[in-house]
Amino acid sequence: MKWFGWLLLWLLTAPSWGQVPTPAANPAPAPAPAQTPAQSGEVAKDNTQNNGKKPPSGTSKDRLFFALPNFLTLENAGHVPPLTAAQKFKASARGTFDPVEFAWYGALAGIGQAENSEPTFGQGAVGYAKRYGTEFADGTIENILAQAVFPSLLHQDPRYFQLGKGGFWRRSGYAVRRVFVTRSDSGHNQFNFSEIFGAATAAGISTFTYHPKNDRNLGTAIDVWGTQVAFDCLSYFVKEFWPDLRRKMHKTPAPQAP
Repeated sequence: MKWFGWLLLWLLTAPSWGQVPTPAANPAPAPAPAQTPAQSGEVAKDNTQNNGKKPPSGTSKDRLFFALPNFLTLENAGHVPPLTAAQKFKASARGTFDPVEFAWYGALAGIGQAENSEPTFGQGAVGYAKRYGTEFADGTIENILAQAVFPSLLHQDPRYFQLGKGGFWRRSGYAVRRVFVTRSDSGHNQFNFSEIFGAATAAGISTFTYHPKNDRNLGTAIDVWGTQVAFDCLSYFVKEFWPDLRRKMHKTPAPQAP
């Protein structure tokens, strides 16, 4: 299946319902008057990637395996203010049109070429170009809808807040649940309509517009939707454990709870 190729490429390139757990915060500064989450303005710090500087607009400068954009993941974030609609679109576009993404879609198109997915595309340069355009359009539309359009309309937070503590299975379960549960802009747990509806809308657009005519049916749309959700689930899993791997590679200690 095509999604298996995605999974294999991701791994090889190494380029809950309930309250949202609060990740371990950075050591607190000197005592100060209590602040509300909206007033505190704290943002996650990634000393490895940002040299100790705060990332802009409540996002990060991190990259998965030092390559793939990971700008909407926050580590040890504590309380952070919500993103405005403009910030959601800006952050989504920043990751979607990152130069590394163009190479990533090229690799996915190569997998599709090898598997002869969408046989009507054929082989050779023309077939590859069609597969590349399809992969790029699928990823771009899904990212913009799930990270910017629906989060702005529904007032949901498109960022992934790393749990960063607990055992492997607890953190794995948390990562999977974030596909279905997300934060609202007000900080409460909600069903992740942005992810589920965003992926479904993107699947419908791609299936019934630019995919081959013989594949324009409900079954194909469901398959595309399921692939996108499964891929996002895998990406959350990687985002949860990537900071641990990065710290081991740099031999830096994990942040301590206050």
